Amino acid sequence: MSNRTTMTEFLLLGFSDIWELQILHFVVFLVIYLAALMGNLLIIAAVALSHNLHTPMYFFLMNLAILDLSSISVTIPKSMANSLWNTRSISYAGCIAQVFLFVFFAAANIALLTLMAYDRYVAICQPLHYERVMNSRACVQMAAGAWISGMLYSILHTGNTFRLPFCQSNVINQFFCEIPQLLKLLCSDSYYSEVRILGFSVCLLLSCFALIIVSYIQIFTTVLRIPSKQGQHKAFSTCLPHLIVISLLFCTGTFVHLKPTSNSTSGLDLMLTVLYAVVPPMMNPVIYSMRNKEIKAALRRLTVWKLFTKNKMPVFLPSP
Repeated sequence: MSNRTTMTEFLLLGFSDIWELQILHFVVFLVIYLAALMGNLLIIAAVALSHNLHTPMYFFLMNLAILDLSSISVTIPKSMANSLWNTRSISYAGCIAQVFLFVFFAAANIALLTLMAYDRYVAICQPLHYERVMNSRACVQMAAGAWISGMLYSILHTGNTFRLPFCQSNVINQFFCEIPQLLKLLCSDSYYSEVRILGFSVCLLLSCFALIIVSYIQIFTTVLRIPSKQGQHKAFSTCLPHLIVISLLFCTGTFVHLKPTSNSTSGLDLMLTVLYAVVPPMMNPVIYSMRNKEIKAALRRLTVWKLFTKNKMPVFLPSP
């Protein structure tokens, strides 16, 4: 009989055994989480409340902000709580939920980034067909497809991982339940079954990345033929931030899932996981809004409106 039936909890990696460093980890993650929370909520509010931002590009950006906010909320709060209360445990059911939600949001995120690249390709390379191809119905169907595909992939991947027996220890060398680290705990006869599925997942990931790269090659080729320097600047300003986000996410995520886990230190695993699981949700609002005049204008209008409604005092007329 496997130990899977008797396992009730896992032990997550602690950043340090020193109390002061645990508090430092809590504060750093709290700052990152609040920054991601505020940035993504501002993008969601700006797009939802600004009529001039009701376009395919900003519709996909709002969905990306929702996914980023959901993704970082799966991993960071539990790690912060463990550091604050000086514990490392996570229940078996909690680990399943963490794996399912993280894979769900990550897979939907990758599908959405691919759609955003396609949106920019049609807008720049086929502008005359943009309104017909990227109409509101098509955008809703594409976004729904990204969310549904992420959920189906997560159900398949999570179910296949936790149906296998865990014969090793229950210590996960990561600050959340991550599949590459869970693979270390599987029985030897089940390990290669899951590795094959993980390899298939990486192939899908690389296929999405290849589609994005091909789209951007076409985009940059078209942009360089634009005679107007202002037109080139506008096209590059909307495409380069997207490419930066994709490169960070795909490169670190692919390396984490492809490298031999037994040949790398836990410190390297931790750093790479933070780069693809924590940094992008915090940086995406900054990257997408830093050089985007429409987003900055919408945020200014939103701030002014909030201040106006906050400072607006009711006027009471004296009764005769």
